[in-house]
Amino acid sequence: QVQLVDSGGGLVQAGDSLRLSCAASGGTFSNYVGGWFRQAPGKEREFVAAISGSGLSTKYAVSVKGRFTISRDNAKNTVSLQMNSLKAEDTAVYYCAAKLFYVSVDSSAYSYWGQGTQVTVSS
Repeated sequence: QVQLVDSGGGLVQAGDSLRLSCAASGGTFSNYVGGWFRQAPGKEREFVAAISGSGLSTKYAVSVKGRFTISRDNAKNTVSLQMNSLKAEDTAVYYCAAKLFYVSVDSSAYSYWGQGTQVTVSS
């Protein structure tokens, strides 16, 4: 059983940067894909980025590619999301998630979830 605690959200201005972190416990973290999803008010949860257990494979949503970078440190059991050039449309609650085996953009494939951290970008 993996437990995830995500943090790092806040209120920033458009163009600013923010770094989200997800701390994992309860499992061999390198076995798990790490993912970030977000949900804006009135919208469905959407995929943001994911990274394989080894860290060698990553995948990004088109809307964030080139601005966001996902990374992980298996020695510290963490997955991070560096968000640069933030836009108002990035405003959402961001959730980290974990699953075994392969990178996926499908939220239903992820078994473990953090509690969410609010990111608000003012324009």
